[in-house]
Amino acid sequence: MKAIQYPGKIGMNGIKMNLFTEDDCRAIDLATRDVLWNYGVQVSDDECIKIFEDAGCIVDYETKMVRIPDFLMNKALASAPKTFYLYGRDDEHTVEQAWNGRVHYTCFGTGIQVCNYLGDGKYETRDSNSADLAQIAKLCDWADGISYFSLPVSARDWAGKGAEDVHEMYISIANTVKHFHHIDPVAEHVKYYWEMLVAYYGGDAKKARDRPLMSMLVCPTSPLELSHNAAQVIKQGAEYGIPVNVLSMAMAGGSSSVHLAGTLVTHNAEILSGIILAQIVKPGAPVYYGSSTTIFDLKHGTAPVGAPELALISAAVGELGRYYGLPVFTAGM
Repeated sequence: MKAIQYPGKIGMNGIKMNLFTEDDCRAIDLATRDVLWNYGVQVSDDECIKIFEDAGCIVDYETKMVRIPDFLMNKALASAPKTFYLYGRDDEHTVEQAWNGRVHYTCFGTGIQVCNYLGDGKYETRDSNSADLAQIAKLCDWADGISYFSLPVSARDWAGKGAEDVHEMYISIANTVKHFHHIDPVAEHVKYYWEMLVAYYGGDAKKARDRPLMSMLVCPTSPLELSHNAAQVIKQGAEYGIPVNVLSMAMAGGSSSVHLAGTLVTHNAEILSGIILAQIVKPGAPVYYGSSTTIFDLKHGTAPVGAPELALISAAVGELGRYYGLPVFTAGM
Protein backbone atom coordinates (compact mmCIF):
# COMPACT_ATOMS: atom_id res chain seq x y z
CA MET A 1 0.00 0.00 0.00
CA LYS A 2 1.39 3.38 -0.99
CA ALA A 3 2.10 5.72 1.93
CA ILE A 4 -0.06 8.84 2.13
CA GLN A 5 1.81 12.00 1.17
CA TYR A 6 0.66 15.04 3.13
CA PRO A 7 1.09 18.59 1.73
CA GLY A 8 3.46 19.58 4.51
CA LYS A 9 5.80 16.72 3.66
CA ILE A 10 6.14 17.17 -0.11
CA GLY A 11 7.51 19.76 -2.49
CA MET A 12 5.03 21.54 -4.78
CA ASN A 13 7.45 23.43 -6.98
CA GLY A 14 5.61 22.24 -10.08
CA ILE A 15 2.46 24.18 -9.20
CA LYS A 16 2.70 27.68 -10.60
CA MET A 17 0.31 30.35 -11.85
CA ASN A 18 1.62 33.09 -14.11
CA LEU A 19 -0.73 36.05 -13.76
CA PHE A 20 1.87 38.66 -14.69
CA THR A 21 4.68 39.13 -17.12
CA GLU A 22 7.98 40.55 -15.88
CA ASP A 23 6.86 43.92 -17.25
CA ASP A 24 3.61 43.71 -15.24
CA CYS A 25 5.54 43.11 -12.01
CA ARG A 26 7.85 45.98 -12.88
CA ALA A 27 4.85 48.29 -13.42
CA ILE A 28 3.49 47.44 -9.94
CA ASP A 29 6.99 47.88 -8.51
CA LEU A 30 7.40 51.33 -10.11
CA ALA A 31 3.96 52.46 -8.89
CA THR A 32 4.86 51.25 -5.39
CA ARG A 33 8.16 53.14 -5.41
CA ASP A 34 6.26 56.25 -6.49
CA VAL A 35 3.88 55.88 -3.52
CA LEU A 36 6.69 55.24 -1.02
CA TRP A 37 8.74 58.26 -2.15
CA ASN A 38 6.17 60.87 -3.19
CA TYR A 39 3.51 60.08 -0.60
CA GLY A 40 5.08 57.77 1.99
CA VAL A 41 3.74 55.72 4.88
CA GLN A 42 2.57 56.91 8.27
CA VAL A 43 4.72 55.51 11.08
CA SER A 44 2.94 55.89 14.42
CA ASP A 45 5.97 55.17 16.59
CA ASP A 46 8.54 57.85 17.44
CA GLU A 47 11.48 55.48 17.85
CA CYS A 48 10.90 53.84 14.47
CA ILE A 49 10.36 57.20 12.74
CA LYS A 50 13.85 58.17 13.93
CA ILE A 51 15.24 54.87 12.65
CA PHE A 52 13.79 55.60 9.20
CA GLU A 53 15.13 59.18 9.27
CA ASP A 54 18.63 58.12 10.27
CA ALA A 55 18.65 55.65 7.37
CA GLY A 56 17.95 58.40 4.81
CA CYS A 57 14.16 58.80 4.71
CA ILE A 58 12.38 62.17 4.60
CA VAL A 59 10.23 62.55 7.70
CA ASP A 60 7.38 64.93 8.54
CA TYR A 61 7.09 64.74 12.32
CA GLU A 62 3.80 66.65 12.36
CA THR A 63 1.98 64.14 10.14
CA LYS A 64 4.30 61.21 10.99
CA MET A 65 4.70 60.54 7.27
CA VAL A 66 7.90 58.80 6.18
CA ARG A 67 9.03 59.01 2.56
CA ILE A 68 11.25 56.10 1.56
CA PRO A 69 13.80 56.56 -1.25
CA ASP A 70 14.60 53.95 -3.89
CA PHE A 71 18.11 53.24 -2.66
CA LEU A 72 16.82 52.17 0.76
CA MET A 73 14.26 49.81 -0.74
CA ASN A 74 16.92 48.29 -3.00
CA LYS A 75 19.28 47.87 -0.06
CA ALA A 76 16.59 46.18 2.04
CA LEU A 77 15.62 43.76 -0.74
CA ALA A 78 19.28 42.87 -1.20
CA SER A 79 19.75 42.01 2.49
CA ALA A 80 16.41 40.27 3.19
CA PRO A 81 17.08 36.49 3.18
CA LYS A 82 15.62 34.30 0.44
CA THR A 83 15.49 31.39 2.88
CA PHE A 84 15.12 31.04 6.62
CA TYR A 85 13.96 28.30 8.99
CA LEU A 86 10.96 27.97 11.27
CA TYR A 87 12.44 25.84 14.03
CA GLY A 88 10.49 23.17 15.83
CA ARG A 89 11.74 21.36 18.90
CA ASP A 90 13.71 19.00 16.65
CA ASP A 91 14.95 18.89 13.06
CA GLU A 92 12.00 16.72 11.93
CA HIS A 93 9.59 19.54 12.77
CA THR A 94 11.74 22.37 11.41
CA VAL A 95 10.38 24.00 8.23
CA GLU A 96 12.34 25.70 5.47
CA GLN A 97 10.61 28.92 4.46
CA ALA A 98 12.10 29.67 1.05
CA TRP A 99 11.66 31.96 -1.90
CA ASN A 100 10.28 29.86 -4.77
CA GLY A 101 10.43 26.83 -2.44
CA ARG A 102 7.98 24.19 -1.33
CA VAL A 103 4.44 24.99 -0.22
CA HIS A 104 3.64 24.60 3.48
CA TYR A 105 0.35 24.76 5.32
CA THR A 106 -0.60 26.18 8.71
CA CYS A 107 -3.81 26.72 10.67
CA PHE A 108 -4.93 30.34 10.96
CA GLY A 109 -7.06 32.54 13.21
CA THR A 110 -7.28 34.20 15.56
CA GLY A 111 -10.83 33.22 16.50
CA ILE A 112 -12.42 34.41 19.71
CA GLN A 113 -15.16 31.75 19.88
CA VAL A 114 -15.54 28.00 19.41
CA CYS A 115 -18.55 25.85 18.62
CA ASN A 116 -19.46 22.89 20.85
CA TYR A 117 -21.30 20.10 19.04
CA LEU A 118 -24.13 18.83 21.24
CA GLY A 119 -25.80 16.37 18.89
CA ASP A 120 -27.68 16.21 15.60
CA GLY A 121 -28.27 19.81 14.57
CA LYS A 122 -27.47 21.07 18.04
CA TYR A 123 -24.53 23.20 19.06
CA GLU A 124 -23.52 26.08 21.28
CA THR A 125 -21.12 28.94 20.58
CA ARG A 126 -18.96 30.26 23.41
CA ASP A 127 -15.77 32.21 24.00
CA SER A 128 -12.59 30.22 23.39
CA ASN A 129 -10.28 29.53 26.33
CA SER A 130 -6.90 28.10 27.30
CA ALA A 131 -8.14 24.50 27.17
CA ASP A 132 -9.44 24.97 23.61
CA LEU A 133 -6.09 26.39 22.50
CA ALA A 134 -4.22 23.47 24.08
CA GLN A 135 -6.50 20.88 22.44
CA ILE A 136 -6.17 22.48 19.00
CA ALA A 137 -2.39 22.62 19.42
CA LYS A 138 -2.33 18.88 20.17
CA LEU A 139 -4.55 18.18 17.16
CA CYS A 140 -2.28 20.20 14.87
CA ASP A 141 0.72 18.47 16.43
CA TRP A 142 -0.76 15.15 15.24
CA ALA A 143 -1.74 16.38 11.75
CA ASP A 144 1.08 15.75 9.27
CA GLY A 145 -0.43 18.15 6.73
CA ILE A 146 0.19 21.14 9.01
CA SER A 147 3.81 22.24 8.89
CA TYR A 148 3.73 24.73 11.76
CA PHE A 149 1.23 26.00 14.31
CA SER A 150 -0.36 29.46 14.01
CA LEU A 151 -2.43 30.84 16.88
CA PRO A 152 -5.97 29.61 16.00
CA VAL A 153 -8.09 30.90 18.92
CA SER A 154 -7.70 33.28 21.83
CA ALA A 155 -7.34 32.29 25.48
CA ARG A 156 -10.23 34.54 26.44
CA ASP A 157 -10.20 33.27 30.04
CA TRP A 158 -7.06 35.41 30.46
CA ALA A 159 -8.62 38.57 29.00
CA GLY A 160 -8.45 41.37 31.56
CA LYS A 161 -6.67 39.10 34.07
CA GLY A 162 -3.15 38.98 32.70
CA ALA A 163 -1.04 39.15 29.56
CA GLU A 164 -3.35 37.10 27.34
CA ASP A 165 -0.91 36.97 24.43
CA VAL A 166 1.93 35.72 26.67
CA HIS A 167 -0.24 32.91 28.02
CA GLU A 168 -1.24 32.03 24.45
CA MET A 169 2.42 31.62 23.53
CA TYR A 170 3.18 29.49 26.58
CA ILE A 171 0.15 27.22 26.04
CA SER A 172 1.01 26.81 22.37
CA ILE A 173 4.68 25.88 22.77
CA ALA A 174 3.80 23.58 25.69
CA ASN A 175 1.38 21.56 23.55
CA THR A 176 3.12 21.21 20.18
CA VAL A 177 6.59 20.21 19.03
CA LYS A 178 6.07 22.28 15.88
CA HIS A 179 7.11 25.87 15.31
CA PHE A 180 4.72 28.45 16.78
CA HIS A 181 3.56 31.42 14.68
CA HIS A 182 2.11 34.10 17.01
CA ILE A 183 -0.36 36.11 14.98
CA ASP A 184 -1.45 38.42 17.81
CA PRO A 185 1.83 39.68 19.30
CA VAL A 186 1.88 42.72 21.58
CA ALA A 187 4.89 45.02 21.21
CA GLU A 188 5.30 45.61 24.94
CA HIS A 189 5.41 41.84 25.56
CA VAL A 190 7.92 40.72 22.92
CA LYS A 191 10.60 40.77 25.64
CA TYR A 192 8.58 38.14 27.54
CA TYR A 193 8.32 35.92 24.43
CA TRP A 194 12.08 36.21 24.15
CA GLU A 195 12.59 35.28 27.81
CA MET A 196 10.49 32.13 27.28
CA LEU A 197 12.57 31.18 24.22
CA VAL A 198 15.78 31.62 26.23
CA ALA A 199 14.29 29.63 29.14
CA TYR A 200 13.42 26.77 26.78
CA TYR A 201 17.10 26.52 25.86
CA GLY A 202 18.17 26.53 29.51
CA GLY A 203 19.23 30.17 29.50
CA ASP A 204 21.29 29.92 26.29
CA ALA A 205 20.45 33.20 24.51
CA LYS A 206 22.65 32.37 21.52
CA LYS A 207 20.78 29.13 20.87
CA ALA A 208 17.45 30.93 21.27
CA ARG A 209 18.60 33.46 18.66
CA ASP A 210 19.97 30.79 16.33
CA ARG A 211 16.92 28.48 16.60
CA PRO A 212 13.86 30.55 17.68
CA LEU A 213 10.84 28.31 18.30
CA MET A 214 8.44 31.10 17.36
CA SER A 215 7.78 33.73 14.72
CA MET A 216 5.39 36.70 14.75
CA LEU A 217 2.82 38.22 12.42
CA VAL A 218 1.93 41.92 12.23
CA CYS A 219 -0.47 43.82 10.00
CA PRO A 220 0.09 47.34 8.71
CA THR A 221 -3.06 49.43 9.06
CA SER A 222 -4.51 50.06 5.61
CA PRO A 223 -4.09 52.40 3.95
CA LEU A 224 -0.37 52.92 4.41
CA GLU A 225 0.28 53.00 8.16
CA LEU A 226 2.72 51.16 10.38
CA SER A 227 1.08 51.42 13.79
CA HIS A 228 3.07 51.63 17.01
CA ASN A 229 2.47 47.91 17.62
CA ALA A 230 3.38 46.81 14.09
CA ALA A 231 6.51 48.95 13.92
CA GLN A 232 7.79 47.87 17.33
CA VAL A 233 7.11 44.16 16.75
CA ILE A 234 9.03 44.39 13.46
CA LYS A 235 11.91 46.24 15.18
CA GLN A 236 12.16 43.90 18.15
CA GLY A 237 11.74 40.80 16.00
CA ALA A 238 14.74 41.90 13.94
CA GLU A 239 16.78 42.60 17.10
CA TYR A 240 16.03 39.21 18.65
CA GLY A 241 16.31 37.23 15.41
CA ILE A 242 12.64 36.20 15.53
CA PRO A 243 11.12 35.90 12.00
CA VAL A 244 8.37 38.45 11.33
CA ASN A 245 5.51 38.02 8.88
CA VAL A 246 4.55 41.48 7.57
CA LEU A 247 1.03 40.80 6.33
CA SER A 248 -1.33 43.31 4.76
CA MET A 249 -5.10 42.98 5.14
CA ALA A 250 -6.13 45.71 2.73
CA MET A 251 -9.77 45.61 1.56
CA ALA A 252 -10.42 46.54 -2.04
CA GLY A 253 -13.25 49.07 -2.11
CA GLY A 254 -12.80 49.84 1.61
CA SER A 255 -9.30 50.62 2.82
CA SER A 256 -7.75 50.43 -0.66
CA SER A 257 -8.70 51.00 -4.29
CA VAL A 258 -11.71 49.12 -5.63
CA HIS A 259 -9.45 48.14 -8.53
CA LEU A 260 -7.38 45.06 -7.70
CA ALA A 261 -4.25 46.42 -9.40
CA GLY A 262 -4.47 49.56 -7.23
CA THR A 263 -5.02 47.42 -4.14
CA LEU A 264 -1.86 45.47 -5.00
CA VAL A 265 0.12 48.73 -5.06
CA THR A 266 -1.19 49.73 -1.61
CA HIS A 267 -0.56 46.22 -0.32
CA ASN A 268 2.95 46.17 -1.77
CA ALA A 269 3.86 49.55 -0.26
CA GLU A 270 2.65 48.48 3.20
CA ILE A 271 4.55 45.19 3.20
CA LEU A 272 7.76 46.61 1.78
CA SER A 273 7.79 49.48 4.30
CA GLY A 274 7.75 46.92 7.12
CA ILE A 275 10.43 44.78 5.47
CA ILE A 276 12.57 47.88 4.93
CA LEU A 277 12.27 48.75 8.64
CA ALA A 278 13.38 45.23 9.63
CA GLN A 279 16.40 45.39 7.32
CA ILE A 280 17.43 48.85 8.58
CA VAL A 281 17.39 47.54 12.16
CA LYS A 282 19.20 44.29 11.33
CA PRO A 283 20.32 43.52 7.77
CA GLY A 284 19.51 39.88 7.08
CA ALA A 285 16.57 39.76 9.54
CA PRO A 286 14.17 36.96 8.46
CA VAL A 287 10.90 38.35 7.06
CA TYR A 288 7.90 37.05 5.14
CA TYR A 289 6.06 38.84 2.34
CA GLY A 290 2.53 38.26 3.70
CA SER A 291 -1.05 38.73 2.57
CA SER A 292 -4.61 38.29 3.74
CA THR A 293 -5.78 41.07 1.43
CA THR A 294 -9.28 40.67 0.02
CA ILE A 295 -12.30 42.73 -1.05
CA PHE A 296 -14.69 44.73 1.11
CA ASP A 297 -18.26 43.43 0.94
CA LEU A 298 -20.21 46.67 0.63
CA LYS A 299 -23.56 44.94 1.26
CA HIS A 300 -22.64 43.17 4.49
CA GLY A 301 -19.74 45.35 5.70
CA THR A 302 -17.39 42.38 5.95
CA ALA A 303 -14.01 41.26 4.61
CA PRO A 304 -14.81 37.87 3.02
CA VAL A 305 -11.74 35.65 3.02
CA GLY A 306 -13.64 33.07 0.97
CA ALA A 307 -14.15 35.49 -1.93
CA PRO A 308 -12.71 34.54 -5.35
CA GLU A 309 -10.94 37.91 -5.39
CA LEU A 310 -8.87 36.84 -2.36
CA ALA A 311 -7.60 33.81 -4.27
CA LEU A 312 -6.72 36.02 -7.23
CA ILE A 313 -4.94 38.56 -4.99
CA SER A 314 -3.06 35.77 -3.18
CA ALA A 315 -1.86 34.36 -6.50
CA ALA A 316 -0.72 37.86 -7.51
CA VAL A 317 1.06 38.29 -4.16
CA GLY A 318 2.87 35.02 -4.75
CA GLU A 319 4.21 36.41 -8.02
CA LEU A 320 5.28 39.68 -6.40
CA GLY A 321 7.09 37.77 -3.66
CA ARG A 322 8.93 35.76 -6.31
CA TYR A 323 9.74 39.00 -8.15
CA TYR A 324 11.37 40.44 -5.01
CA GLY A 325 13.02 37.16 -3.98
CA LEU A 326 11.12 36.91 -0.67
CA PRO A 327 9.44 33.97 1.10
CA VAL A 328 5.66 34.37 0.78
CA PHE A 329 2.73 33.75 3.14
CA THR A 330 -0.82 34.04 1.77
CA ALA A 331 -4.36 33.35 2.89
CA GLY A 332 -6.17 30.64 0.96
CA MET A 333 -4.82 28.15 -1.54
